[in-house]
Amino acid sequence: MPQIIKERLFTPGPTPLLMEGQARTLTATLHHRTEAFKQLMNETLENLRYFFNTKNDVLMFSSSGTGAMEGSIANLTSPGERVLVCTAGKFGERWVELASAYGLETVKVEAPYGQPLSVEEIGKCLRNDGPFRAVYVQATETSTGVSHDVKAISDLVRPLPETCLVVDGITGLGTTDLRPDEWGLDVVIGGSQKALMVPPGLAFASVSEKAWKLIGKSKSPRYYFDFAKERKNLAKGQSSYTPATTLVVGLHATLQYIREVGRENLIANAAMLAKATREAAKAMGLSLFATDSPANAVTAIKSPEGMDSGAIVKEMRSRFGAIIANGQGTMKGKIFRLAHLGYYDALELFAGLAGVEISLVKLGHKCELGSGVRAAQKVYMEHAG
Repeated sequence: MPQIIKERLFTPGPTPLLMEGQARTLTATLHHRTEAFKQLMNETLENLRYFFNTKNDVLMFSSSGTGAMEGSIANLTSPGERVLVCTAGKFGERWVELASAYGLETVKVEAPYGQPLSVEEIGKCLRNDGPFRAVYVQATETSTGVSHDVKAISDLVRPLPETCLVVDGITGLGTTDLRPDEWGLDVVIGGSQKALMVPPGLAFASVSEKAWKLIGKSKSPRYYFDFAKERKNLAKGQSSYTPATTLVVGLHATLQYIREVGRENLIANAAMLAKATREAAKAMGLSLFATDSPANAVTAIKSPEGMDSGAIVKEMRSRFGAIIANGQGTMKGKIFRLAHLGYYDALELFAGLAGVEISLVKLGHKCELGSGVRAAQKVYMEHAG
């Protein structure tokens, strides 16, 4: 029977877009060197500080989040210096690759995929293997659905005057309680295509005063991702180079929406959706990949025994137009991931879970239709009243 199929994103990036932000990008005609754009840029940067929960400078670049990650390497370090990389998934491994590209001596603290980092091990490494110029970590490891204890790590790094803590908050911001100023997070990285509800193409970095002092000592080459140059220009409502003007206009709209909703409520929404998804997965007879310290941004679920998770991804796409994420690296084919960030609400979650149930049944998994949705509804009722 012919059916209408709407494509929907259930991925941890890109995420569903705020409609008002989309509309604003379609009508954006501002030139980036005009007074009108300067005013819009200044308002956007102020609201970004609210979103980041900081009074520190927040820099903006036209790139993916990886660009700001690279910038945090290039601006804080000098070739040959030692850095500590905390890695527990594909995005932790990206820190390792970036550090290697800049000729740094890298010491790693690792955790298996699906497990959070050991704060005790990080502390031991800081005491015995330092000094380090910087410590690099994810707030949430998107590839595995794990959240790391950023506050506990920051308690270890904050007393070290020559060591900065750099946090990849690309999926953590807007889904997780992060307090850069209170905890002493020196650089926090963000990206536009996550909880900010706009398309890919903008990267952000909040920078503490401690980080600025160490940036002044760095001898690594940089040109486009020059934090000091960008700070100077953004103070005047300008970017150093041509910005992605339409994305900035859309971001201006979504940040106003986040102000209205409230940063804490945005985080609470992701937390509720994540808990509902975890309970739904159990009700469907599935196992969670991240059982210790699961993230609010995304839930990683093991595929049923003998079933390739790619088949579930394909079934959801072909049957419902629903795009969910497969596992990455060694977990490809073993897990699938449902995201809880962006312009994403409970009703979409109920529909997405219903689609997962049908897809699993069609692929041969024994699952009572409605069991997962009911479990998610119960969580919703507990939180929403």
